Amino acid sequence: MEKDASEPDPSRQRNGVLGVLYGEFSDTLNDRVRYSVSLTESALTIQRISASPGRMKVVFNLTDCVGCRAYRGPDGADVGAYFTAYFYPFKGRWMSAGVARQRVEQCFRVALVQDPLANLQEAERWARAIRDASALQAPRRDGAVYTEVRRPCRVMILVNPHSGRGQALQLFTGHVQGMLTEASVPYTLVITEHQNHARELVKKADLSQCDALVIMSGDGLLFEVINGLMDREDWQEAIQIPLGILPGGSGNALAASVHHYSQSPPAWNEELLLSCGFMLCKGLVGSLDLVSIHLSSRQRLFSFLSLAWGFVADVDIESEKYRHVGAIRFLMGTLVRLATLRVYQGRLAYLPVKEGPKPPKGSIKANHPPSTPQHPSLCSSLPCRLIPNTSPNQNSRHNHNSTNSNHNTITNSSNNALTTKKPETQSDGKTRAPVDSLLPGLDQPVPESWTVVKEEDFVLVLAIYQSHLAEDLWTAPGATADDGMIHLFYVTAGISRPALLRLFLAMEKGAHLACGCPHLVYEKVKALRLEPISPQGMITVDGEMVEYGPVQAQIHPGLARLICG
Repeated sequence: MEKDASEPDPSRQRNGVLGVLYGEFSDTLNDRVRYSVSLTESALTIQRISASPGRMKVVFNLTDCVGCRAYRGPDGADVGAYFTAYFYPFKGRWMSAGVARQRVEQCFRVALVQDPLANLQEAERWARAIRDASALQAPRRDGAVYTEVRRPCRVMILVNPHSGRGQALQLFTGHVQGMLTEASVPYTLVITEHQNHARELVKKADLSQCDALVIMSGDGLLFEVINGLMDREDWQEAIQIPLGILPGGSGNALAASVHHYSQSPPAWNEELLLSCGFMLCKGLVGSLDLVSIHLSSRQRLFSFLSLAWGFVADVDIESEKYRHVGAIRFLMGTLVRLATLRVYQGRLAYLPVKEGPKPPKGSIKANHPPSTPQHPSLCSSLPCRLIPNTSPNQNSRHNHNSTNSNHNTITNSSNNALTTKKPETQSDGKTRAPVDSLLPGLDQPVPESWTVVKEEDFVLVLAIYQSHLAEDLWTAPGATADDGMIHLFYVTAGISRPALLRLFLAMEKGAHLACGCPHLVYEKVKALRLEPISPQGMITVDGEMVEYGPVQAQIHPGLARLICG
């Protein structure tokens, strides 16, 4: 299905000459205006042929090119042929500061001889050379390992016409459809008709007929697709199909994360859509971690984004009534929930990621008296200012406990250390969905290697495995799609409404971990368990409400694959 993105391409040698292709062509609107055009392995250079000094030269980086096509003109009497290259470079915004990808096309007329067929063949030679060279110049994140979607690829695009403000289909036809044509990407468009339609469809689909599945919606539709793939008997092969995301919903968390991973400047709304469409056309594929989530009913779900309880889940679900206003619904929901801030009781435990080497002598660290228990680390990757609590009660509350408590069912037991389980097999010999070797049964105590949080009064618990929780919420600044970690945040009771609001405002720039808030805790974990005690509340997985009750989760690194930059 795919080829390694690092493989050499013989098309880089053109006519026996390595590196440069040169030609002279006329302007499509004025045959008297001519250009010299040169193609190297990394750029297309265009210079107007003129007797005057200081001739203008334009250089287009092939990293920004999505495609090139050759064609005959609409006038049958025209012996010339044409080729057009399509670029999406970063350019300054018209009405605001910063840069964003903007569409630019360069078109040339080929009329070297009076033979229309010969001219078309020359135009096709140039178009093919530009496509081949640009395919080798796809933008790659430093240190990331990619493959490429097979070329030419066949894409199934699923669109939820009701997502966001109900404009997903219009956004697709207005912004994405043309890009796919420019990139010569054939696709099948599927309009979802009801909840779980996408899950049912991909569960039964003949996936050999497509090379990628792309979602044009919010995050909920991708949640359906992933769980549909994992429901299949051939889940091991099915979950390897590259997944793409085009933002068409309200939150668009994964789309914002994918854009962030590409190391591009921040983008929102149509700019974010253009960026994700560009990455889809370039077709680079990286790894995507999934999280296996167990509910009290024994139902098992697979998640790509988040598990939330408390404030975040409340805002997500309760703001549904404001869906018609788009992404601002979350701000409205946040303000409403802040007015009547709730505190939830529950128990939390997790398996921490093993710490790296100790910092060298002289490095800055929190200064705690030897006899004083330390506050759990507020961050693992960004500098934080720790504000110690002076109240004895507060000092005792902000501790992690690795011993049993009389009333806590999340207990540690040396007898409960788990061994790696062998994958279960079906009668046909195929392996069932991946085994959660880190998780005991929900009715069993957690292993000794886990950390039990002593606090039981929470404002929110959020486990996230992408960088963004929404387009404008940079929640886990150090996260990547394949870092093999769950980024666990929780906020304990006692935080004021203004302080909580400041945290979310700071989250827009990823600065919340540096706020020094003593009620915010951040840990990197491999697995976790949450047991709500409060009789009422909401739990969400990837923004979708699930049954309320005990829940536990484990990361599965690189289980799926994601079209990204």
